[in-house]
Amino acid sequence: MIDFKTELGRKAKRHLKGEYTIWFTTVGADLTPQPRPVWFIWEGDSFLIFSQPQAHKVAHLKRHPRVALHFNTDTTGDQDVIVFLGRAQIVSDASPAHEISAYFEKYRTGIADLNMTPGEFSREYSVAIRITPTKLRGW
Repeated sequence: MIDFKTELGRKAKRHLKGEYTIWFTTVGADLTPQPRPVWFIWEGDSFLIFSQPQAHKVAHLKRHPRVALHFNTDTTGDQDVIVFLGRAQIVSDASPAHEISAYFEKYRTGIADLNMTPGEFSREYSVAIRITPTKLRGW
């Protein structure tokens, strides 16, 4: 369980509420880290993302469920380094993305920008992945 009462925890919580994407890093078959930006929501004590079934990240996490997530930093003001380490799992009984109000509200415009209806998006990105963080680090 992540302690959001520490200084680093409070910074992380601010990013969880305000960031649009997060970098999700899995480990490939050759044990090389494979980072990619993903859409996410924070639900209680875990991240929820959606993926296309054929995406490499899905195969990666089936072999190596230990993952990392981190936010961007920039040189114009926000230089917080926030890294979550944790375990990922496929959630077979999750609702479709567009039926999860927090996810749909956050990404309604992004889905439209992909020229997809909410239902099309949910059919294309049909694999729900839940990441439970076990450690927070950063500065």
